[in-house]
Amino acid sequence: MIAAQCKMARAALDWGVRDLAKAAKVSTDTVVRLERGETLRERTIEAIRGAFEKGGVTFIDENGGGAGVRLAKKRRR
Repeated sequence: MIAAQCKMARAALDWGVRDLAKAAKVSTDTVVRLERGETLRERTIEAIRGAFEKGGVTFIDENGGGAGVRLAKKRRR
């Protein structure tokens, strides 16, 4: 996950920095550092990504069109 993906995912879910920090069980400073592009521990990135995925975000890897995110389709009941 890159900094831009974190920002896009937060926007897609309408989450603030505090919302993400709470969902991922990390500090708000950690989220800010990620969005600045600083290097974080792999397990921290995994916790943040996991929180986003639980919230319904799918990550799109760099495939020539640029890395990104999208919201998963809601399942019909």
